[in-house]
Amino acid sequence: MKSLPDPPPEAREPSARYLLPPRPSATLVDSCVLIDVLADDPRWAEWSLSQLETCAQQGPLVINPIILAEISPRFERAADLEAALQGLPLQRDALPWDAAFLAGQAFKVYRQLQGSKTSPMPDFYIGAHALINGWQLLTRDVARYRSYFPRLTLVVPQ
Repeated sequence: MKSLPDPPPEAREPSARYLLPPRPSATLVDSCVLIDVLADDPRWAEWSLSQLETCAQQGPLVINPIILAEISPRFERAADLEAALQGLPLQRDALPWDAAFLAGQAFKVYRQLQGSKTSPMPDFYIGAHALINGWQLLTRDVARYRSYFPRLTLVVPQ
């Protein structure tokens, strides 16, 4: 019986950057994480701070107007909110038009699944923003993001 020839050796270069999966270039920070930190939440502040530090080592931390709107009710004046955020290394980014469209598409699926809300929820805009830009999302709210944006990279509690 004739044996098959050995397969050709594979080119291996495990440390080459181009063989590694791409890392998200930034992290969009969900409002729940910021609220944990700003309110010094006894259960979540430590986890949220730790994740902010880890994500900041990988790339920029980003918020958008939706996230800012979600945390603003905790403050009486815009200046107070700005002062609270000043200690965090956050960049601001506007919501892209493509993310608005994708948020609407996620909302359409939500309604088809008998969702009761009558307009797109903030999480749809936030998830779409991160996905459109190829960013990861730092959040504690796992279920909705995994349901409507399954390809989105999430940084969540284990």
